[in-house]
Amino acid sequence: MFTFAQYLGFLLFLTILTIGFWLMIFLVHFVFYWIFGATRELLRERKEKRALLEA
Repeated sequence: MFTFAQYLGFLLFLTILTIGFWLMIFLVHFVFYWIFGATRELLRERKEKRALLEA
């Protein structure tokens, strides 16, 4: 059977694992959102620049 200290250690391990998992998910989505926004802004600037040169 488990002792109380082992039980607390297991709960601490699960807590740290869960926090790390959700932090990884958040950071991955944040990086993709950042790349998508930067690419969209770059394409919009190129389109505006091309429209100014053609006019």
